[in-house]
Amino acid sequence: MASERKATADPARSLAILWRTREPTSRSAGGQGLSVDRIVRAAIDIADAEGLDALTMRRVGEALGVGTMSVYTYVPGKAELVAVMIDTAYGEMPRPAAEGDDWRARLERIARDNLALYQRHPWMLRAETTRPVLGPNLLAKYDHELGAVADIGLTDVEMDAVLTLVLGHVKSSARAASEVVDLERETGMTDGQWWQSHAPWLETFLKPGAYPTASRVGTAAGQQHGAAYGPEYAFEFGLQRVLDGIAVVVAERAPGR
Repeated sequence: MASERKATADPARSLAILWRTREPTSRSAGGQGLSVDRIVRAAIDIADAEGLDALTMRRVGEALGVGTMSVYTYVPGKAELVAVMIDTAYGEMPRPAAEGDDWRARLERIARDNLALYQRHPWMLRAETTRPVLGPNLLAKYDHELGAVADIGLTDVEMDAVLTLVLGHVKSSARAASEVVDLERETGMTDGQWWQSHAPWLETFLKPGAYPTASRVGTAAGQQHGAAYGPEYAFEFGLQRVLDGIAVVVAERAPGR
């Protein structure tokens, strides 16, 4: 994404694409029945199947059976295309009513929904930056997720910080899990197989009892996860600890404290 981050986009045009306020007519685009939505869906399909590096304007045109310049008629460049892809993906997320749930249950559901989004679209782990895309689905997502902590006594800044904390844990966990999958695909070897191949040599180099705590804990973790790292366990354990920390702040803000 280095090239996309360096690209200088026209804010007015970029936002117009995100909000679909202006699209070329079918006549100006050669009568090929194209639209931003069709282009974005094709781009998402490519990124889902082949990764973000495989995504080019030419590749999108080929998928749609049109020339590259026809794609540029609707989207000025890859940076703008990726921004609309991100916003479109946000629009897939469920936004259930929070009636009857406490704040902790609401935040858990938000965390799991965001994790599921990254699992469907792992390219988003590279595409997202700290600068939001400012599209309608991003803003709807943010507004919905703020509702999870809107009535628990936090300040506006604290509400934003709580979401940042929870979603940061989700993204970190999703990235670590994605790296496990990538390594298995690239090496043709699971974590368990990798450790089995290295264990005999490691035992040759290590003196018995040299690292007793690391040996005990590493063995226990390996037996628990069947590997050196368990993505699902790490996500669940970390999420509960994050929520425990938020609970302390909520308790401090409670009336009569």
